[in-house]
Amino acid sequence: MTAVGAPAVVPWRGPDGAELRPDTPYTLTDGDRRWPVVAGIPWLRPDREALRERAVAALDDADPDTAAVVLLADADDWWDAAPPPPARLRAALRARTLTDAVDLLALGRVGTYFRHRWSDPSWLAALALTAAHPPGARPVVDLACGTGHLLRHLVLHGHTDATGVDVVYAKLWLARRFVLPPTVPVALVCADLTAGWPLPPGGGARHVACHDALYFLPDKAAFVAAALAAAGPGGALLLGHLHNAEHPAGQAGISLDPAGWTALLPDSVAYAEEELTAATVAGRAPAPASAAELAATEALGLARDAAVARFEPALLLPPPGNPLRRNPLYGDDGRRRWPDERWAGEYGARADAYLPPRWPEVPGPDAVRRRLLLDLPERW
Repeated sequence: MTAVGAPAVVPWRGPDGAELRPDTPYTLTDGDRRWPVVAGIPWLRPDREALRERAVAALDDADPDTAAVVLLADADDWWDAAPPPPARLRAALRARTLTDAVDLLALGRVGTYFRHRWSDPSWLAALALTAAHPPGARPVVDLACGTGHLLRHLVLHGHTDATGVDVVYAKLWLARRFVLPPTVPVALVCADLTAGWPLPPGGGARHVACHDALYFLPDKAAFVAAALAAAGPGGALLLGHLHNAEHPAGQAGISLDPAGWTALLPDSVAYAEEELTAATVAGRAPAPASAAELAATEALGLARDAAVARFEPALLLPPPGNPLRRNPLYGDDGRRRWPDERWAGEYGARADAYLPPRWPEVPGPDAVRRRLLLDLPERW
């Protein structure tokens, strides 16, 4: 049976800003509307009243599996595929691995992205940006967190106060079921960050990150202002993989040119994504970009940090002692195969720089930095 239960440690807020409180073990309320909590994940999306009521009704009937199926069928406004039939979604609840679950949920290109993110160039870039501007002792908030790759990485490196927000329940469910370590509780919430934010105001300085998502949002200035408010005085805001509208590969979503991106976050340090990726492969700190490098980059990384940045090279790598496995891009015959043509077109040329065409006879000491060996979650 699908787990239920409202997280007690976070005083979530609804889309209209009202504070929410548990009214049952599986719902939150603002005194007017009730919101479902399935697998410990509050679902707080606005303008989906029928969906909310169906999920709450299923929970009231002691049927959390049906509530989960209702929420797993929901998607973001960019998704152009029909949801799988309920029987297939129900089968996903029994999946033994993330790969099986992704297939049953029919996540298509998004599922491919999540399955192979551990070695794609934008993930390496996210690691370098994080290592150059680390959380320190501050709570971590990952906006548009997807299936929790960054949250898992930071939790395994010892960060015990972590929150993930995403607009798609299925991604958060995958994070909870297959990605996040069960030993450290991570707060997850399904919410639309173009509406009211679920995070309560205040709470001190936070390390807030948003990778590979901001170019999808139309009102970027409002998002950045809200993210800065969530970071608070003494906090940090990291924005990764911001598509450069002037680059041929930067046309997806609603992208901006480098001047447009940097104007959104004044006083930030700007990086070219190619440099961020190369820094992780080399195990060094990334160098901030010149104006010419920003103009030529495929995507930007920005960091605004009230604290003095102290590069933490350990954040470029899996934590010591974590089990490592062969990158699944390499088959039994030792040949490297990209997942599909779309992935190859987006990432292949840059991944060529650190993933050789064939598995080496003897992986060298840089095999982890080059992502030949990965610390994949157990049920991947």
